[in-house]
Amino acid sequence: MTDSGEPPHDWPSYYQKTGDRPPRETLLFALDRFDAEPAAAPRLAVDLGCGSGRDTIEILRRGWRVLAIDAEPAAIEKLIGRDDLPAGAALTGQVARFADANWPPCDLINSSFALPLMPPDEFAAVWTRMIGSLKPGGRVACQLFGPRDSWAGGEGMSFHDRPAVDGLLADLDVEMCREEEDDSTTVRGEAKHWQIFHIVARQTGSEA
Repeated sequence: MTDSGEPPHDWPSYYQKTGDRPPRETLLFALDRFDAEPAAAPRLAVDLGCGSGRDTIEILRRGWRVLAIDAEPAAIEKLIGRDDLPAGAALTGQVARFADANWPPCDLINSSFALPLMPPDEFAAVWTRMIGSLKPGGRVACQLFGPRDSWAGGEGMSFHDRPAVDGLLADLDVEMCREEEDDSTTVRGEAKHWQIFHIVARQTGSEA
């Protein structure tokens, strides 16, 4: 595995190391699906856990409006200061924990390697709100960690086995749900066993 998330630590250092990496595969998959479904007006994406903006920039580059949300002020500061921020980008930043964040109905919720960093007692409510905020035809693109991941049991983190993942996606049209299990290293060079579900799922119904 060459691309992964990190649990809470020195976020500014993490942003520095990963900010120039390409967008995540799940995001690109979702955006390509949207590109095949032309819309009359610019779509709105919510990037939950936007970090320094590696995904946000790609969404903006494709002409979307983006609400970028992160609990770390340094993330939003780095995002709005990026040299590759498209001119005239329709970008709004919000510093907030997911459980406290506010966002409107939207076409896409992207959350790359961020949802597992929520405490288990907050996850269900945030997930329900995420899916409920998707417009008909909207998509969620995200990663979830499985119980065999070496971070499983970590304080303040959420993990889901395959039946639990299937349950979360039961009311959606699942376009990708690929389980990946691998031994690799973190951005900090530490050995780690990964169990990751890469997910793209579509809200039922058609766009207005």
